[in-house]
Formats: sequence, structure tokens, C-alpha cells
Amino acid sequence: MNRMHIHILGICGTFMGSLAVLAKQLGYEVSGSDQNVYPPMSTQLEEQGIALCSGYDPQHMLDNKPDLVVIGNTCSRGNASVEYLLEHDLPFTSGPGWLAEHVLRGKWVLGVAGTHGKTTTTSMLAWILDYAGMDPGYLIGGVPKNFSVSARLGSTDFFVIEADEYDSAFFDKRSKFIHYMPRTCIMGNLEFDHADIFRSVEDIQLQFQHLCKTIPQSGLIVAPTGSAALEQVFAVQGEKSKSLWCGLQRCGQAGSPAADWSYSPISADGSVFRINHGNDSAEVQWTMLGDHNMQNATAAIAAAAHAGIPLRISAEALSKFEGVKRRLELIGKVNDISVYDDFAHHPTAIETTLKGLRAAMQKQQSKGRLIAVIEARSNTMKMGYHQHTLAASVEAADAVLWYKSAVTKLDLDAIAAAAKPEFLCMDNTEAMLVWLKARVQSGDHVVIMSNGGFEGLHQRLLAALRQG
Repeated sequence: MNRMHIHILGICGTFMGSLAVLAKQLGYEVSGSDQNVYPPMSTQLEEQGIALCSGYDPQHMLDNKPDLVVIGNTCSRGNASVEYLLEHDLPFTSGPGWLAEHVLRGKWVLGVAGTHGKTTTTSMLAWILDYAGMDPGYLIGGVPKNFSVSARLGSTDFFVIEADEYDSAFFDKRSKFIHYMPRTCIMGNLEFDHADIFRSVEDIQLQFQHLCKTIPQSGLIVAPTGSAALEQVFAVQGEKSKSLWCGLQRCGQAGSPAADWSYSPISADGSVFRINHGNDSAEVQWTMLGDHNMQNATAAIAAAAHAGIPLRISAEALSKFEGVKRRLELIGKVNDISVYDDFAHHPTAIETTLKGLRAAMQKQQSKGRLIAVIEARSNTMKMGYHQHTLAASVEAADAVLWYKSAVTKLDLDAIAAAAKPEFLCMDNTEAMLVWLKARVQSGDHVVIMSNGGFEGLHQRLLAALRQG
């Protein structure tokens, strides 16, 4: 009996690559096409035995005709493969649509939504459930270090998913998370992002309101204290039109009057802290840093409790949590110069990452400098929407090296003038590499921030430092 063959367009995206892994585990024959292929997703797919095709030539589908094409949201009209499948009436669906029908139906879905921190928080939650012996399925938009792959089916009814607000496909402009029907949902934060598809924060709030209405009455939303944007989503506007039909629990730092779950830092860098819930409490000692990760951990623990996991077990699990690849990941150390890879895509993400590392350096009494190397690759940043917040986001750094894209609409001279650290702009990675090699010194920490491959700058810098 022939296996069903699906071909995935945009397979090297973090979501679509994880979907490919699930399809493979379900027994499908899986292939895919993408324009940009780079680790860690390309490596993971190759290890799973999934055939990758470079580019969107329709011949990829002609050579081995698929039974179904799953289209990623990076593919739009004008894409050669999209035009071919429409012209020849090939069956197709979106990634979230396929996932909802073939994987999530009948599951207790635990979704993690929000502008920032989704990948890390989803990884925390999946690991807590796994540590507690619940063998959950999961799909994560990155590769968590506690697991060997970014997605798996699991053997129980629990499924943890990164619930993205980005649109589903060119033919389905609803947010991906509308398809998932979570029973437990973390909403970690809400800021304006994805300026290529949303006109305002109100557009995003509307999608979050739609998400709220998909959660059953026995379900639970976990949210932070003090988020005006989320509180507007939750606001009751009348019994028939109210957003919330389920429970709501809030998380925040100890002392927040509205917090059902709270965290108390024990160490300044956030590597040791205490979680409190009513009369129950537990301590977490881990390798993660920063206030944002303590907040993420608190939300993950609250969500896990809804699925029946005691606070003590969740805290034990997080003490063994190893983080996610490309989230302030130390990828090498040469001559006491530390080089990190970080998936920064928004000023808030840049700020929290740099502040967390700065706190860790202060705890270690490091005399080295913190150097941020940034590629503003997200559509929202390239379109110039964060012009007035980027200078403040890099204050924790001693120097900033900014990749000047040919298509950016940011006024980088104005940002440089407003920024406190030394701020330089360069339009090619070779010049950046030369500058770094000449300037970095023993004890320095270099954080390379991009949600793309950045022309392999991370490994090129390590190689240059080893050469001396």
C-alpha cells in the first residue's frame, strides 16, 4: 500500500519544518521546497530523512507528484509552485489547517501565544509535561535542547503548541492560532508586530479576541499582570459579546496585587527564583537569565497546573530546562571571548536579552564588554515601525554593530544619534567581521542577533578568532 505523499512549500520555516516532522511520524512520505535553507531547521529535516528541494520550481512536484500540497504563509501568488498547483488543480491546504485536522483533533491542546517568548515558553511547558511523565505531543517554532527535534506526536492526549498570531496562508488570513482550539492558553504579551499583515495593535487584539472565543468554559487563559493591551482583549463588553467564557489566571512579580501566580527573584540575574501560588511555593535554579524568563516560567507552571501537574514537579523540571537553540545560545568561546546566537526580531526581545546577559555579567564580575551585532530582518523592523524604540532597546550593550539592509526604511543615523552605546552601521557582513576581529578582546561577550542565517556570521567570527 502506497503511503500518502505531502509536499510542503516553505518547509524550512520553523513552523512548517516542525509540521514536516509530525507528518513523517504519522507515516506520510514528506518532501518540501524552500528558498532559504539554513540550520538548525535544515539540519533537523535532513536528519529525519525528509527530502529538501532548493527553490520553488514546479518540477519538484512533477518529479514525485504529491497527494496534497501544504502551503506555508511565506508563499503567495506569483510563487512558481503556487501558480502551478492552482493551474493544475492540485489539492492544497494551509499548515495550520492540516495540523488541526490531522494532529490536534481530540487532543487537550495547550497553546502559547504572544508577541515575544513563545518558543521558549512552549519549550518550557512541553518539557514540564514530559518530565512529569505525560509524554505530550508538541510543535515548537525552534529546536529545544531538552528534546532532539522541534515536534513530535507523543503518546497521550496532551499536545503543546506554539500559537502564532501570523496569518495562516495567502488564502486564509486568519491567525494560525484560530485553528488550534486550545483548552489551556498562555497569552504572554501583546505588542504591535507583523506590520506586513496588521495595520495596528487593534488588528492583533481582534485576532486574540477570536482566539479567546475558541476556548471552552472548562479551559484556562494564563496572562501577565499589567498588560493593558491584553486587558483590553479580555474586557467584558456585554454578556453576549464578551471575550472570555473560560477561566483567567494572571502571573507577575511578587507584590502584584492581581497575580494568582508570582515569582520572587533570589539572584539578580534571574538564575534562582521562587514561584508562589496561594500557600504553595517552590524554588527554581536554572541556566536561564532575566526577568522575562522568570515571567515565562511562571506562566508555563500555571498552564501545567491546569493539566494536573503540581508546582513542585514543574519547578524540578525547570531546574533541568536547557533552553532553546538560537535563544541567547552560547555557540563558542575563543580566547575567553563568548559568542552567542539569538533570534531577536523586535525591540522588546532585543532589550530583554541584552539586559539579562548584562545582569549575568555583573553577577560574574565580568570586566568584558557586551557587543550586540544586529540584523533587523523582521518585516516590521525593515518597514521602520520601531524607529523610536530601537535606541532604548540596546542601552545594556557597550557597542552595537548594525547590519544596514538595502531595503530598510529605518533612519539609522537618527537611531545612532539617540543610542547611548557606540553605534556603527555596516552594509556587508565581511566588513562587520573585520571590525569585530580587530576590536573584540578577552572577556567580551558578542551577541549576534537575527531571525535568519545572517550569512553564517556566527561561525565565521569563531573561525576568525581561532585563526588569531
